[in-house]
Amino acid sequence: MAAQLRAEGQVDAATWLRIENFLADYVHRLDDGLIDEWTGFFTEDAVYQITTRENFEAGYPIGIMLCNGRGMMEDRVLALKTANVFEPHTHCHIVGRPDVKQRPDGSIAVRSNFSVYRTMESGETGLFAIGKYLDLIVMEGGQPRFKERRVILDSRCVDVLLVYPL
Repeated sequence: MAAQLRAEGQVDAATWLRIENFLADYVHRLDDGLIDEWTGFFTEDAVYQITTRENFEAGYPIGIMLCNGRGMMEDRVLALKTANVFEPHTHCHIVGRPDVKQRPDGSIAVRSNFSVYRTMESGETGLFAIGKYLDLIVMEGGQPRFKERRVILDSRCVDVLLVYPL
């Protein structure tokens, strides 16, 4: 799986900037609580996965969260808004400079490191998650979309309050 996401060729500066802006827009929307817009960053048949580094390296397919297709992601958003009970909090994503590579099939493989800080309603802030994104991005109607977004957490200890996508 990791080999599948490894890069083959450089992209031009305009493509790189477009991808970097897409990635920044994604985390800004999440940090601003615009969860209804989350699914719009994905293709209809996209895969969204959160797993640990240990599970990823062992090739375990499911992990902590797995959504196959935008429909499963939309169900997750609905559950967040209607069924899940959790303490109000906010996230702040810090994303490193992406490594952007063109694949022979026209898709774009991207790796970027991230950290996510969480602030609880009490005002307490702490490091919530750290790891890397492994993305496969395609263009749909001239716009970048995730075909795959794999969130690989460095730690196997995951807070029970992982309700929002990373």
